Amino acid sequence: MERKKLIKFGIDWAAILALALCFIAFTAIKGSAFMSQSNMVNILRAMAITTVFGIAATITMAPDGFDMSAGTLGSCSAYAFVSSYLWFGQSLFMSVVITIVTTLILYQLTMFLILVCKIPDMLATCALMFVHQGLGQWYIGGGAVSTGMRTPWNAEPLRIALSDSFSAIGRAPWIIIIMLGCVLAAYIFLGFTKFGRYLYAMGGNKEAAKLSGIDIKKYRYVAGMITAVFIAIGGILVSSRGSSAQVMCCDNYLMPSLAAVFVGRTVGGAEKPNALGTMIGSMLVSTLENGLTICAVPFFVLPAVKGAVLALALIAAYAYKRE
Repeated sequence: MERKKLIKFGIDWAAILALALCFIAFTAIKGSAFMSQSNMVNILRAMAITTVFGIAATITMAPDGFDMSAGTLGSCSAYAFVSSYLWFGQSLFMSVVITIVTTLILYQLTMFLILVCKIPDMLATCALMFVHQGLGQWYIGGGAVSTGMRTPWNAEPLRIALSDSFSAIGRAPWIIIIMLGCVLAAYIFLGFTKFGRYLYAMGGNKEAAKLSGIDIKKYRYVAGMITAVFIAIGGILVSSRGSSAQVMCCDNYLMPSLAAVFVGRTVGGAEKPNALGTMIGSMLVSTLENGLTICAVPFFVLPAVKGAVLALALIAAYAYKRE
């Protein structure tokens, strides 16, 4: 019995223990180069975007959904954000509003396939990955949206440069503040509102939730719309940090964000997606990547490390899942 309790404790707090071991190991190897204030800010800045996309995945997974198209849709959001600001000369605030509205409109197709056509989430969103890629690249003409480039229809953009306020969104401290705001909003929504409790009920047992009077389609739709808002924010942060919207600029954030969610659902034995756990999972992934980079590990090895983290998180999440 004691052995089982010890194993359970190790699994429940594996992410925290792994994070602590990472800090100890990288500090022992690289000393102040790793633990410097500037590098700590780098870790927070790097984990911010992964965390925001992870929060989007957390909201989706709470009612037992799964979205594989968040990265490609985030790229479309980035195109909309930078093009609104550069090509059409909108204010920064209006560009943010246009980006969120555009992402919400595009997410209607996701909801249509899942709720109306009743296609499983993973299959529907896998198909939409190609749709988003095609639509996004058609919109930007197969290039990128950045300063000094003409529009696909050969018109001069109304702005020729990005302002400091545009770029500030993707730099510290604003990118970190935005990340913390997203985590706090998701934490309150999932843990302290009727909507959040209903989403967790659906994730625990959809049929039981339906029989208890919960409108499954309505609350799944609500979860989808909130997910779209966080995806839009992720696209905004990526484009602001890079000062442009490159082709498929958000696609690489999908797997790290999923890894963060699965790591996070094991923290403290939660056994469900949660905002604080997702942030911890994102910090673990970003710390590993940062530390290995400082230790001069070849960049092409890093995806294998991220995949290993995801695999271990899945083992912890499902191998010892309570019946």
